[in-house]
Amino acid sequence: MTPETWDVVVVGGGPAGATAADDLARRGRRVLLLDRAGRVKPCGGAIPPQLMREFAIPEALLVARARAARMVSPADVRVDIAIEDGFIGMVEREQFDEWLRQRAVRNGALRRSGHFERLGRDADGSALVYYREGNEGAQQMLRTRLVIGADGARSQVAQQALPDQRPVPCVFAYHEVVALPSQAPAGHDASRCDVVYRGSVSPDFYGWVFPHGGTLSIGSGSADKGFSLRSAVAALRREAGLADARTLRREGAPLPMRPLRRWDNGRDVVLAGDAAGVVAPASGEGIYYAMLGGRHAANAVDQVLAGAPAAKALAQARRQFMRQHGRVFWMLGIMQRFWYSSDKRRERFVSICRDRDVQQLTFDAYMNKRLRRARPLAHLRIFFKDMAHLLGLARV
Repeated sequence: MTPETWDVVVVGGGPAGATAADDLARRGRRVLLLDRAGRVKPCGGAIPPQLMREFAIPEALLVARARAARMVSPADVRVDIAIEDGFIGMVEREQFDEWLRQRAVRNGALRRSGHFERLGRDADGSALVYYREGNEGAQQMLRTRLVIGADGARSQVAQQALPDQRPVPCVFAYHEVVALPSQAPAGHDASRCDVVYRGSVSPDFYGWVFPHGGTLSIGSGSADKGFSLRSAVAALRREAGLADARTLRREGAPLPMRPLRRWDNGRDVVLAGDAAGVVAPASGEGIYYAMLGGRHAANAVDQVLAGAPAAKALAQARRQFMRQHGRVFWMLGIMQRFWYSSDKRRERFVSICRDRDVQQLTFDAYMNKRLRRARPLAHLRIFFKDMAHLLGLARV
């Protein structure tokens, strides 16, 4: 039998894959979205207003709006930061990701549930995608002109299509979603995200308690394989007065902390989302960057389908992303390696967060996804304050 033939097969139905499938379907391309059903990624679920504007996300998908953030130091110093003229949107990934997939289908993509197994080649050199229906179902084959690998941090598409790539370092994230008790615990604020910087919660990352309306995401992350994330989350629950709250689900997954050096094979495969390594260091933010990476991958694929040379067009996905956000990723990587390396440095880091200039510039960059140059004096003040903390001259 002649296998089905597609313009593009998107492997993975998270925010990156669903966005890529939607963009290409809207342009009239024959798109198959291959998704492994039933998987929900552990995630605090925070999205910035820029994501909602850029990707036409309705406010109805928000389960909460955080209008403040609390930074907690190792010594339990608490710095509350109001988010002026904005908010952090909170989504439930199970609902959010499914809405994105359904939107792609409404706009013309075909969705199929299955587990990706391997790539192959037809006699004429066209890409073949082999997958299995469910976990034990029959093996199926698809023929396609191009493949977008959006299948997560341990991407099988990436390992097969770009075997010479070095694996990037990962933080393993784990969270528990709990039901908010009818009697909220003391100190609970449904409009505040708590971020805990303490070695006992994470030796190299942070812990979080994020509001989700009637539920909360309580989690931690670390690259230290010997560190017990479950114990850390249990401690966070006790501190938040939620030790006895009903646990709805537990989830864990690796988060890449650096973009891959290459996202395409120069021929017919390009990566997006966690498969490409686009999770922001230090913050762990990934939804916006995944969707943007999916859009760049879709643009590159569309160019190839329109007749552009594959090697040049596919390389544009990474080039354009890094031109927009490479500097931010580099800065955040340095910040994570330095400030998260000891409780003494974490204490100073939280102290820096008291600074008004730091707060305004940080949240402006987060909400609008760009670094402003309009306030050079503020940047200069932050530089000197950072230097004072680095040299131990500032008070904690």
